[in-house]
Order: sequence, then structure tokens, then C-alpha cells
Amino acid sequence: MFFCTECGSETTKWSGKCPVCGAWNSLKETTSVTGRKNKKNKGRDIFENEPNKKPLKLKDINYTEQQRTKSGISEFDGTLGGGIIPGMVVLIGGEPGIGKSTLMLQVSDQLAHQGKSVLYISGEESEEQIKLRSQRLGCNSDNLFLYCTTDFEEIAQTIFNTEPGIVIIDSIQSMYLSTMESAPGSVSQLRECTGFFTRIAKQKNIPIFLIGHVTKGGIVAGPKIIEHMVDTVLYFEGETQNQFKILRATKNRFGSTNEIGIFEMRSTGLSEVKDPSQLFLTRENNIGSSVGCLLEGSRAFLVEVQALVSPASYGNPQRVSLGFNHRKLALLLAVIEKNLSVNLRNNDVFLNLTGGIKVTDPGLDLSIIAAIISSFKELTLPANTLLLGEVGLNGEIRPVSQTDKRIKEAKKRGYENIIISSKSKTSSKEVNIKKIKHVRQLFPILFNK
Repeated sequence: MFFCTECGSETTKWSGKCPVCGAWNSLKETTSVTGRKNKKNKGRDIFENEPNKKPLKLKDINYTEQQRTKSGISEFDGTLGGGIIPGMVVLIGGEPGIGKSTLMLQVSDQLAHQGKSVLYISGEESEEQIKLRSQRLGCNSDNLFLYCTTDFEEIAQTIFNTEPGIVIIDSIQSMYLSTMESAPGSVSQLRECTGFFTRIAKQKNIPIFLIGHVTKGGIVAGPKIIEHMVDTVLYFEGETQNQFKILRATKNRFGSTNEIGIFEMRSTGLSEVKDPSQLFLTRENNIGSSVGCLLEGSRAFLVEVQALVSPASYGNPQRVSLGFNHRKLALLLAVIEKNLSVNLRNNDVFLNLTGGIKVTDPGLDLSIIAAIISSFKELTLPANTLLLGEVGLNGEIRPVSQTDKRIKEAKKRGYENIIISSKSKTSSKEVNIKKIKHVRQLFPILFNK
């Protein structure tokens, strides 16, 4: 069989382009397990004694709200949707050295101190290496057990014998089934091992966390079907050299996918950042700098937008953005040129969001336009000014979601001058709010000209 690493579809012959999703050079050869039973098929023999189930009527199924287990790390629990649910399977991805193993070892220690039996399985490091890290992190619980192996049959037998409360697999790419001829980390091994771990989690009602490597493109190494098989997918964002890390949920069957967790890497491990506005915000009033407010899940925090507009020295002008979609930046530049008569076609435009955060919230459009105008005109924006609004193609200012929540966060940070859309509905009266309909009204308000 040939397996598409982008969409997970299968085909019996190879081609340069996937017939389902259209991705180029994504078909990889793999063996297909047909279910033949033999003496060496230990991985499948583990599930031979599963009880026979019968279809049930949906209305006759009794459901009780499952109690979530708090890990003791609020940023991690919030990303999961409130805590750990029994039987859930979580895939945690991120670049090498970003802090995946560190975070899971800290979570394991916190859960072990609560009386939970935690089994940490490592296929990449020795007992001595993990012991050295645990001493640095201060992990010394009596309920935290370590088992170093890469053989799935041994891991499954250990789980069935010890019946731990939570299992950590570090990493899924290092695990292998001896009944399969392919090497660990291949498409076949990843698919089969992930499927078996999922069955163990559902059968024994044990939460299992799978740590996964990522490719150069930033996705979990292996086919997309791995993400489809698990309940929750978490990604670590941020540069490996940057001390601040962002944990984001891209899939969650038990909660919202808009939640994020923010951590700071220290010598003693990852520590929670309770106040993200301090991370992404500086109070210096510089040229080309503006302030907006983001909404990530249930939390609002301020972020600083930095823009630099300079004459293009050679060739075509550059359009570079860090943390923001470059196509959306091109759209906003076109709106500026069309409606404000500002000639940017001969200038390089660079955009940066402080703190290394990646943004898709349209509520930051107005602050981006203000930062670009400020850099182009070499004028600073008024102090303690916050801009909230989505910008349409014709230059109209559209309202953003949960305006009152964003204004409340801005007020707490001392921002008293807030510019929003004229169509926004807000009950805040303690700050100076100015409502505008079009981007043409922005320049006179900001620069008194």
C-alpha cells in the first residue's frame, strides 16, 4: 500500500500527486496488516479477551459527567479544557529541545504527588539521563515509575500488570511492534502503535500522553492519521532559543481548541506565566509601535505590534511578517494604499509581534495599520492608546468579538484611550472610547492632523 502523509488516504499504486488531497510527493510505501494470526503476533493477542459488545440505542445510554483530574499546572489544565479525562489520548508535538519531555516530567511529578500512579516510558533516554533531569526539576515523588524500552509488547504487558493511573510515552516515534518488518518511526509502525495505545487507553480507562517529534514543516512526524486517532493534539510554539513557550491545542474532543498555555523556560524547568500581557507588552512609546488586544479562548491579553517601513534599496519591495499571516499583511497594505493615499509600493514593510506569538485574530488589524502608518510618517502614537477593530477591503472598521472583555483588560493595564468600530456595542464608560467607521478617520485621531 501507499500512504499519504498529509491526509492519511491509502492507494494501491504510487503517483507523484495524492489523488485525494492533491499534495505532491506525499505518498510513502507501507505494509498493510491483514489480520493474519500467528504465534508471533503478540501485539494483537493482548486484545484477544476483549468482551463482545452489542449495539445500543443512543437514548438508552446512561452518561455521567466525567470528573477531570487537575495536574497542578493551571496553564496545562486550561489548554486541555479543564483537566485530564480518564481514557483520553493526548499527542504533544514540538521542535527538539522546546520542552516537551520537561513539561511531561513536571506534570507526572505533580500527579504523582496527588497519589496517582504514573508510568513514564522512555524510548530515547536512559534511566540515568532522566534521573539527572528529575533532580534538576525537583521531581522526587514515590508514585512516579520509570520504564525504558521501545518494544510495544513489553510496554503493553507492563501497563496491564501495574495498572497505572496515567501513562507517558516519550516518544511515539521510538516505539515499534516486533511483528512488523518496518523500522521504528515509519508510517506502518506509527499507525499501528498509536492504534494499540488508543485501544489500551479506552479499554483500561487510562489517560495516555504521546510525545511526538515534528518535521521541518512544523507538523508531527508521520501521517496525519495519527492526529485523527487521538483525542487531543497539543503543539509547542516559540523559538528554541526563546525562553517563552506557548502550548496551543489544535484538536480537542473534550474542550475548546482556542485555549493556550504560556510557559517560561528556567533552569528549574517550565514555569507558568500567569500574566501574559507583561510578556508581550512594553510601555515604551516608539515610532512604528502600537498596542492591540488578543482573545485566545477564555483569556484576553495585550500585545505590541512593531512595524518598520523603509525605502526599498534594490529589486522588488519586501513584505516580511513574524507571527502574522503575510497574505493578510499584503491585504492590509492594499487597503492603506487605496484609502489613505499612502504610497508603500516602493518601501519594504516588516511586521513583528513581540514575544514570538502567532496571531490569527482579526481584531489586531487596526493596530497593525496604525503601526505601519506611524513608521511611514515617523510619528509616535498617543500614549496609552489601544486599537481594536477588523478592517474590511473597502476600509470600513468592523467590530470584534467580546469587546467589553478586551476593554477591561486594557483598562487594567492603564490604557485609557481606546479606538473601536462605530458598530461595536460596549457598556464600558470609565475609559475614553472613540468610535470610527473608516480607516480615513484614523489619521486625524492619532496625530491630530
